[in-house]
Amino acid sequence: MDFERETYIKLGKNIKKYRLAKNLSQEKLSELLDVNSKFIGLVERVERYISLKKLIQLFVLF
Repeated sequence: MDFERETYIKLGKNIKKYRLAKNLSQEKLSELLDVNSKFIGLVERVERYISLKKLIQLFVLF
């Protein structure tokens, strides 16, 4: 597995970990970030990559 893929896997796991710690559903977090309701699940499973802008918004929320 390459470094970039490993990084996105760790990022997805951390997003899920912090989302659950804040008791947020994927849908609620999607609303807060103003993204499609399925986006967070796709990012957590590394089926989509998150932009730097959305990542910064996540850091502010968490």
